[in-house]
Amino acid sequence: MADPLIGRIVLNLFSKTNPAGSFTWKPLRAGVDVAILYGGDEQDPAAALLRYAPGAEVPLHEHRGIEHILILEGSQSDEFGEYGPGALVVSPPGTRHAVVSKTGCLVLAVWQAPVKFL
Repeated sequence: MADPLIGRIVLNLFSKTNPAGSFTWKPLRAGVDVAILYGGDEQDPAAALLRYAPGAEVPLHEHRGIEHILILEGSQSDEFGEYGPGALVVSPPGTRHAVVSKTGCLVLAVWQAPVKFL
């Protein structure tokens, strides 16, 4: 029988031995850093942590596949509302918005396809 764990990625994002600061962070936009958890190629599904500095923004973009954003710390907002810890924001393909974090935040993002910046 095949090992059911092969091919799986298991992370405990809330573990005190693996805090968010221990990931490899790269700049995504001014004030927004990304730590890829898996995927990340131009067309592939992926998951990442996004870390927003206070006042950081992601400009208007369109979702080319479904995207899930789970707010872990802080808050972010778009033209539809403000979202704090525990909020799950699901953006279907074809939806558009711009995002800002007034106070800074840490989010888990899972997407089918990268967004298209407009």
